[in-house]
Amino acid sequence: MLLFVHLDSPPLVTREDAKSLLNCVLGVYSRMNSKIAKSLLVLAVGGLMAIGTAAAQTQNSNTSGAGAGVNDPNHPRVNQINQREQNQQNRIANGIKNDKLTPGQAAHLEKGEQRLQNNEKKDMAKDNGHLTKQDQKQLNKEANHMSKKIYKDKHDQK
Repeated sequence: MLLFVHLDSPPLVTREDAKSLLNCVLGVYSRMNSKIAKSLLVLAVGGLMAIGTAAAQTQNSNTSGAGAGVNDPNHPRVNQINQREQNQQNRIANGIKNDKLTPGQAAHLEKGEQRLQNNEKKDMAKDNGHLTKQDQKQLNKEANHMSKKIYKDKHDQK
């Protein structure tokens, strides 16, 4: 089994996965005492070390990006979008609490908010965890549309 790791991406294998893989390889090694088994063991250990190195670089990097839904002081565009999303979530919650939104309206608005968050994740994935100015402009346009829908639904007579 070959394992390729891109150093700019998050690790594909968790520490628990790595331990179970190593245990599996060691189990095979204990049943096969040959040059092939030794080679497999060396490859597995080398692969695990590479994964550990990639994980350490990703976690310690200042340029990795925060990800959608996470505030990162180094990325004001991400923070601005996330703050808008949080404000709109609060408006929806208040509408439910004050009986200004029906459960159906709230579900429809939540679906729209989820679509906005998914678009943010896609945009960030394209640009290594960052939002471009164009991405921010498009996300703000979508957020403006959602904001108007929230207002309209809260002020419609049920």
